[in-house]
Amino acid sequence: MYNLIGKVLLIIVVISFVLSGVALLVSRRSLTRSVFLAGFYADVLDFFYLPLRQIFLKFSDTRVLDKWMSSLKNRAHKSAFAKTKKRVILAPHCMRSLDCPAYSTQTGIQCKLCGKCVFTRLKKDAEKYGYKVFIVTGSSFVKNILKMESADGVLLIACDYEINKVMRALKDKKVVTYGIPIERDGCFGTEVNYHNVLKVFEEFNTN
Repeated sequence: MYNLIGKVLLIIVVISFVLSGVALLVSRRSLTRSVFLAGFYADVLDFFYLPLRQIFLKFSDTRVLDKWMSSLKNRAHKSAFAKTKKRVILAPHCMRSLDCPAYSTQTGIQCKLCGKCVFTRLKKDAEKYGYKVFIVTGSSFVKNILKMESADGVLLIACDYEINKVMRALKDKKVVTYGIPIERDGCFGTEVNYHNVLKVFEEFNTN
């Protein structure tokens, strides 16, 4: 009996190892091209995220894992995001100017359109394409924002870790997520390639 249990557990471990390995290869491939069964492999990586993160922490860089996963989820969510009707943008406060005059509320930083950082342009362009911009200081703001806005599409501008984190948190909610990674991590002075932002606006334009 114990021998049988041992064999079954070994088979499960081997299958898990192979499946997560294939999912990692697919996620890496998704950085440059479309992949087959992106949604399935994204679910696999979500399931094994914690042990995989520990492996990357020891032998590589966890940011690589988050980058691959957020890219794979973008591939998986692309068609569904294109069908969304009410969209919001969640962007990090670390992209704003150091002398930003805006104040914070329960839905994040309230931009004053002072022209000192990218948010003045982002808010104006976003409105043209039907998005409402929220500047958040942490992922804890997401719940309040979605409760107030009842959006079905969430465009995330953030580091790969935060994109993957919010995508995982909203996985079972009635929203579709899509991410635009910023150029580098950090607590202030971060930047997004604005060409990528405009590219996404145009790609999912419904006007």
